[in-house]
Amino acid sequence: MTGDDITLPHEVAVALVFNGSTAAVMMASPDDHMDFLRGFAVSEGVVGAARDVTDIEVIDHPNGIEVRGRIPENRAKALNARRRALVGPVGCGLCGIESLDAAMSSPPCVPAAAAGIRAAARAALAELDRLQAHRAEPRAMHAAAFFNTAGIVLMREDVGRHNALDKVIGAVGGMDVSAGGVLLTSRVSLDLLQKCARAGVPALCSVSRPTRAAVDLARRVGMTLCTLTPQDDLVFSAPGEVPE
Repeated sequence: MTGDDITLPHEVAVALVFNGSTAAVMMASPDDHMDFLRGFAVSEGVVGAARDVTDIEVIDHPNGIEVRGRIPENRAKALNARRRALVGPVGCGLCGIESLDAAMSSPPCVPAAAAGIRAAARAALAELDRLQAHRAEPRAMHAAAFFNTAGIVLMREDVGRHNALDKVIGAVGGMDVSAGGVLLTSRVSLDLLQKCARAGVPALCSVSRPTRAAVDLARRVGMTLCTLTPQDDLVFSAPGEVPE
């Protein structure tokens, strides 16, 4: 088999634009654009809730896609103060953050995770592989899912792990996320945990281990953080419990 015979994932340049100003240009999978814009706005602290992003338009360009939305004027001014107009590679999480303090900022504390959330995460993991339609052939896609004790509520895929998470955060919109958690198919870095905390998600589980900085932050904000392995669950932060 040659490279020409293999199905490969798509990625395009996606410009995220608020009130006429470009906040970021990311390489991303070309779908779920409205979720992406809303989720990025929430997870990066641009707005407090997905409903604050209105009048969304998706515009195709020869070299990519522009996703435009409106946010309250006071939030637009705050965004312009820390402008991050850049091209972000797929693996980029903190690109464009202009100060070290901003990169290491602590988001608000999250509610305590619901009872049974780790067992629910294990069940969600078994369900996730079946739902990853875009991964089936290229096998080069990340997935993020929001789940609760009833199972996976929704899932998004993307070539970038940060993008997949942003799309889920945007998709949950006005849902009450306090009784659920996020499941990722990637390692958990500090910025992914920051995104979940800004969205008010109380639990984050992944198939790969977190960084030390992510663990430290999870403990500070009260987030349940665990890795699901074939053998066992590795618990790094679980308020009220002793991590294994």
